[in-house]
Amino acid sequence: MQGKLIVFEGIEGCGKTTQLQLLFDWLQSSAELRSLQASQLVAGVVKTRQPGGTYLGAQLRQILLQPQDSEQIQPTAELLLYAADRAQHIDEMIRPCLAAGYLILCDRFTASTLAYQGYGRGLSLSLIEQLNQIATGGVKSDLTLWLKLDVAVGLDRTRQRGLTDRMEQADLSFHRRVQQGFEDLAQSNAHTTQVIEAKDSQTAIAQHIQSILQAKLSQWYPLPSSLSSANPKPSNF
Repeated sequence: MQGKLIVFEGIEGCGKTTQLQLLFDWLQSSAELRSLQASQLVAGVVKTRQPGGTYLGAQLRQILLQPQDSEQIQPTAELLLYAADRAQHIDEMIRPCLAAGYLILCDRFTASTLAYQGYGRGLSLSLIEQLNQIATGGVKSDLTLWLKLDVAVGLDRTRQRGLTDRMEQADLSFHRRVQQGFEDLAQSNAHTTQVIEAKDSQTAIAQHIQSILQAKLSQWYPLPSSLSSANPKPSNF
């Protein structure tokens, strides 16, 4: 068995974490996954995030997003902390789960570093790409779901939730640069990136993502027609 890495990306407040959870819940109860497991093509589905997908990563996430004092994290130091989280995550969790045949749903991956630290902070994109290559050891997303949303709308959503983290507190111009980064990355990686309009209703977005994943699963893991024809269409929430 060989697993697949499915990544959710987007600006603050785009709803990617919610949609990841909805997809995880749907997959766990879906006929598609049961058929793939019965055919020993897929072991199951797991969810994770960057930063924070390991014990070390959880500590780095606290440093990066919830600093306990007023000390500024310098852009290069920030970049290296994200790279450290990713390297640990790849070796401890991502690579073993892929080898074991799991579908991995990951909240953020390499595109976020290019968008936030590259476009947002203004660090060298080539340097970030080199660090991403070192940290991932060549592991790439099989499917990236970019939830596209107007920056002002996303930030307003985060403020309505209450407490904001260090990234969410950055000014509007920073987040507009980040959005441009995601836009450029989606265009340059169109073969693996699906653009999801995140202004739609939660249910409509979830059904759209389900449809995309159903098509990808059929492409990645062809099943005998007798099995695949029995799979239902995406269900409503």
